[in-house]
Amino acid sequence: MVAPTSLRAAFWRGGTSKGLFFRDADLEGVENHDDLFLRLLGSPDRYGRQLDGMGGGISSLSKVVVVHPPRRADVDLSYTFGQVAVDRPLVDYSSNCGNLTSAVVPFALSEGLLLREDGQWEFRLHNTNTDKIVVVNLEVRGTRAREVGDLVIPGVDSPGSPIQLRFLDPGASRCASLTPSGSVREFLDDLEITLVDAVSPLVLVRASDVGLSGVESPDDLDSKHEVVARLEEIRSRAAVRAGLAKDSHHAPLAAPKIGVVAAPGDYLTLDGRRVHAREYDVSVRMWSMGRAHRAAPVTSALALAVAANLPESLAHELSGGGEHLRLGTPSGVLDVGALVERSGQSYVARHASLWRHARELMRGEVRPSPRP
Repeated sequence: MVAPTSLRAAFWRGGTSKGLFFRDADLEGVENHDDLFLRLLGSPDRYGRQLDGMGGGISSLSKVVVVHPPRRADVDLSYTFGQVAVDRPLVDYSSNCGNLTSAVVPFALSEGLLLREDGQWEFRLHNTNTDKIVVVNLEVRGTRAREVGDLVIPGVDSPGSPIQLRFLDPGASRCASLTPSGSVREFLDDLEITLVDAVSPLVLVRASDVGLSGVESPDDLDSKHEVVARLEEIRSRAAVRAGLAKDSHHAPLAAPKIGVVAAPGDYLTLDGRRVHAREYDVSVRMWSMGRAHRAAPVTSALALAVAANLPESLAHELSGGGEHLRLGTPSGVLDVGALVERSGQSYVARHASLWRHARELMRGEVRPSPRP
């Protein structure tokens, strides 16, 4: 079957990301999902704007989610996340998206894939990218997830109804272990790094080691082309060390993500609000698909929370650990949590969690851009 001229879909914001959501049944008969997703989002776009599709020109606005019937007996639903590259013909399935995970249950409720009476409910989701379980708690009103609420999250102007996400047993989502190389702190040449895989793979470096303060704005970071190139080289080499690629040229675009960390300092958020050093524990600036992130990818923020509880890690060096961690991001302070326990000579991540809210922006049919 050739790609359809239109396709049923919904457009959702989940946390600080937006993406197209599909029911598995609506993709039946489509031979090339990747080509379809690229055409729907408007990729590749040499201008980097995705004007001919639903994408928004940056990684957090160029995503897709497919919701399936449960593929495990112990869950309510399964889902697959795809990161659609803006400037190249690539859909990356190497990691999960924590932000859009918050919209999976609301989407399923609105589509009738899940049915619940009014009240507070717990759902179990199976992410096929990582083969991990996410427990979602939210309130149902009138068969849909409640949207109106007073939860404020950095990077989203309006408050919403709280959705709790708990990623169970988040270690080794893509790699062989929580610490893929066997070390919590190691060297790439003369640069110290921490490499962890919890919810998703993440490599951390000190901001000062790459010539940064750690409180720069995303636009300032993107203008530092030599620094960005060096960080991408570090990220690609870390992918090899993590067992995600045979060489740095074949490193997945979405895994591992890379973040620079620093001690807290005063800075201005994207909306001009001053954040004082005393308001948070660790300053972090992260990159997604080669661009500085405007907030922080949820999966990476959770991986950082886990790393902060591993003695000798760069994150622990700054924060001292603990079940709750306040991250200073360009959009404001993000609260995350993680429970890490010692097991023999190693450590086990029991869960990582945070709060999001989500909202349906559009439901109907989308039309893929034509191919010559």
